[in-house]
Amino acid sequence: MTNSPSAASARVGSGLRIGVLALQGDFREHLCAIEATGAEGIGIRRPKELDGLDGLIIPGGESTAIDKLARAFDLAEPLRERIAEGLPVYGSCAGMILLAADIADPATDLAGTPQQTFGGLDITVRRNAFGRQRESFETDLDFKGLDFSATETGVPPVHAVFIRGPWVERVGPDVEILAQVEPADPEHASHAVPLPGTARIVAVRSGHLLATSFHPEVTGEKRVHELFIRMIRGEA
Repeated sequence: MTNSPSAASARVGSGLRIGVLALQGDFREHLCAIEATGAEGIGIRRPKELDGLDGLIIPGGESTAIDKLARAFDLAEPLRERIAEGLPVYGSCAGMILLAADIADPATDLAGTPQQTFGGLDITVRRNAFGRQRESFETDLDFKGLDFSATETGVPPVHAVFIRGPWVERVGPDVEILAQVEPADPEHASHAVPLPGTARIVAVRSGHLLATSFHPEVTGEKRVHELFIRMIRGEA
């Protein structure tokens, strides 16, 4: 099931310029999702392309590769500065890792140096927490902040696709939890890792920053991008 924008919400992004970090990963899908809201989507590969943006998306992909490429293209420090200055940013999957203040299990290079993040979100994440590629799964989530999509029967759940997704192990006092994967009977669980008695945090928000462990851009679920647009406009 997909949740596309209504005729009204399809123009909610009109007049905005939203960048998508286009170094690696599924940036094309995010560009399509952003353009579906009526915003202008711009692939970002160089520091000067950050000028004049109303918001930025860091896509899913390989967090280590995006980290290395951002440094190679002299983007890492400008990104840290823009985030610290208040640029609204949404990170999905690898993007969540790159927005995190801390990584519980950082990858290291040949010299033993741990991967870097752009920071901004006071969270600790664990990479590939739900398992590897073959252990990807889909599930429906209750997601806070989507009241604008309510119907007579309430707010429809978000259909989430997890592909080597991280989860959040710690949130700071200013971080709001938006969605969690609930524990399930292991015999009927949709995810590979048993979660006895513990819900896993998979979507968070703090001020101008939004992050999800999953990939709404690959399912036709546009409401997460619309939430980001509404955050930029000060409507959410």
